[in-house]
Amino acid sequence: MAKHLVIVESPAKAKSINNYLGKDYKVMASYGHVRDLRAKEGAVDPEHDFAMTYEVIDRNKKHVDAIAAELDKAEDLYLATDPDREGEAIAWHLVQLLREQGHLEGKGVYRVVFHEITKGAVREAMEHPRDISEDLVNAQQARRALDYLVGFNLSPLLWKKVRRGLSAGRVQSPALRLIAEREEEIENFEPTEYWSIEADLAGENEKGEQQPFTATLVEAEGQKLEKLSIGNGARAEELRSHVEAAAGDGTLPVTSVEKKQRKRNPTPPFTTSTLQQEASRKLGFSVSKTMRVAQQLYEGIDLGEGTVGLITYMRTDSVNLSEEAIAEARGLIGERYGKDYLPEQPRQFKSQSKNAQEAHEAVRPTSPSRLPEQVKDKLDKDQYRLYELVWKRMVAGQMTPALVDTVTAHFEIEPGWRLKASGSTIAFPGFLKVYEEGRDDAGEEKESKLPPLAEGDRPELLQVRGEQHFTEPPPRYTEATLVRKLESFGIGRPSTYASILSTLQDRGYVEQQNKRFFLTDVGKVVNRFLTNHFTTYVDYDFTAKLEDELDAISRGEEDWRPVLREFWEPFHKQVEEKEESVSRSEVTSEAMEETCPKCGAQLEKKLGRHGQFIGCSAYPECDYTRPVEGEAPEPEVTDRTCPKCERPLAIKHGRYGKFLGCTGYPECKYLEPLEKPKGTGVTCPECGKGEIQEKKSRKGKTFYSCSEYPECKYAMPNPPIDEPCPECGSKVLMDKTTKKYGREKVCPNKECKYRAPYPEGEEESAGNGEGTDKDRQPVNAKSDS
Repeated sequence: MAKHLVIVESPAKAKSINNYLGKDYKVMASYGHVRDLRAKEGAVDPEHDFAMTYEVIDRNKKHVDAIAAELDKAEDLYLATDPDREGEAIAWHLVQLLREQGHLEGKGVYRVVFHEITKGAVREAMEHPRDISEDLVNAQQARRALDYLVGFNLSPLLWKKVRRGLSAGRVQSPALRLIAEREEEIENFEPTEYWSIEADLAGENEKGEQQPFTATLVEAEGQKLEKLSIGNGARAEELRSHVEAAAGDGTLPVTSVEKKQRKRNPTPPFTTSTLQQEASRKLGFSVSKTMRVAQQLYEGIDLGEGTVGLITYMRTDSVNLSEEAIAEARGLIGERYGKDYLPEQPRQFKSQSKNAQEAHEAVRPTSPSRLPEQVKDKLDKDQYRLYELVWKRMVAGQMTPALVDTVTAHFEIEPGWRLKASGSTIAFPGFLKVYEEGRDDAGEEKESKLPPLAEGDRPELLQVRGEQHFTEPPPRYTEATLVRKLESFGIGRPSTYASILSTLQDRGYVEQQNKRFFLTDVGKVVNRFLTNHFTTYVDYDFTAKLEDELDAISRGEEDWRPVLREFWEPFHKQVEEKEESVSRSEVTSEAMEETCPKCGAQLEKKLGRHGQFIGCSAYPECDYTRPVEGEAPEPEVTDRTCPKCERPLAIKHGRYGKFLGCTGYPECKYLEPLEKPKGTGVTCPECGKGEIQEKKSRKGKTFYSCSEYPECKYAMPNPPIDEPCPECGSKVLMDKTTKKYGREKVCPNKECKYRAPYPEGEEESAGNGEGTDKDRQPVNAKSDS
């Protein structure tokens, strides 16, 4: 019988820690949060000092019962949930439950934290337990209460004023505002024409071969040329002709050459947000996928000699590294890359975030000596790619700077007329031998290498070109750039970014196309309503200040109830006032400067069941309507033929968007989605030939079916998992998330009742997900009922 009971959050983590503790310890999983606010109005009671009413989460009751039964046989309890506010709250809630049930009488209760799941770290933590931090718990309770109060008051107002099923969140709403403002910038953007004059030249390189390069006109008629200086083709041709004529002998004279060497320093190791951004840029991972895979690497992978955590805790805003990790990395660098790549002193990074938890470490490999290629065959593709990214970033951060030689050559063809060519080469790669940070939007072009040039040289002029350009609007946000923007405003914290982005999409406020966020009609209306009527609560500074106050609570510098009261009283008053003063038509309609062609009344842009349309303000007396983009466009005939009647297929516009349909309609009613179905890599369990693909119905609902349709009509409502059912033998399982049970593996066979928690213990949030770790805590909000 085990003397000591250790509680972690997930079974994967339990398995890893079991390897490091002896037979006197039993490690069990809580499967995330064990209780949450009651899913009814009144669970947070402002009238009674914000008293909070909790209840056991249904899906985890059996786990609590199992823990209680095991605790009765043990001497003491060690709470080893994750080292953040959420983990602290999980430990506190479990203790409250067990104490209420009488299982803690005479038992010792200890809190331990593992920043990495390795033998040394686990044993070290077990030798230095502490008490549960009331400050961290209070900060989490305050965050949870704030999000509950917003969800149960603002979301129902959206139901009444816009449509049912919507939600507004404390952090979600400012994020929506960012996307909406960017969309407005793009809509209002007017491109400006500008030109550049470029000369294609050729010089002799070190091998005696002709090497082409380009010089740009930077001064004309004694005036320095800025980006928009040349505004039209006529002016561009005038300048181009002058340059061409001035180089009458077909060469351009080099009048000066500037050579410089600069240092380029490595970037700090990953925080949560920089990991999410870089994994998006380099690996194409969504934020939620990054966190899911990182959780697996943190909790442990079986490397053949036991399970070991490969990276440190991945929810952090610190760039600190332990002395041991730095020493190990430096030893590896000296041995693997040589002394030239090892700086004299270890490199220390300072966090840019004023609220960084410096007691935490950055996201790093638990052992820098564990090379990615050494563990590749033990990891799946995604795990390997993310581990390699974390390893490279950390190791490169302890290497010498790169040395970059830059060369700038000037060509003065006559006084007041000058061209410039720039180039750069890596003189010494330094940290770039291992890693180079990615870019979000590649606006800058890398400089190319120039041939050797000296004053007096006359490289051959191949041609002079006038190049037309247009200014471009700011790019729409990707997941990476939106996370970076939220972080720059101080909105959200490491554990919240994934849930913010998923909630915006789940509610239909934004959609992703080519990995960029586009505002939907519903998102536009909701943002306009919140911005016009709840300006304070979508204000970036206000939201960031509230985050700062939650941080102050976690540090013990503020009491949580006054923070809630200061927020609640004006917020509640404003909700009540807007419920009476704002009409539904005022929210869902937007006046236009155009009159109805049918009755002469003013036209309005309105929100209907299927998006925005233009309608008459005199409705129902006048029933004039039309699509927002004007009359429905003519179908665009494609070069594809209908598989039924062999007539051409055309891109058509329906109430649910664009689709491919037969031009022989109505005689032939063949149609198919315009977007190609996405593959899942899972073979159809029914026919064994096709692949299960992600598809959308005519109404836009996602489902999964066989690629061999219509020959094979197998379909399922949830994503497939390429694993057999252990009970009925079905060849696949489904990845299903519900509010009641969270995220589970479920058998698609209706007669089979098999269901099991997802192995990482990561439960998808059913509500707003504000201020919580979406992968662990369900959020019960009225808008989700």
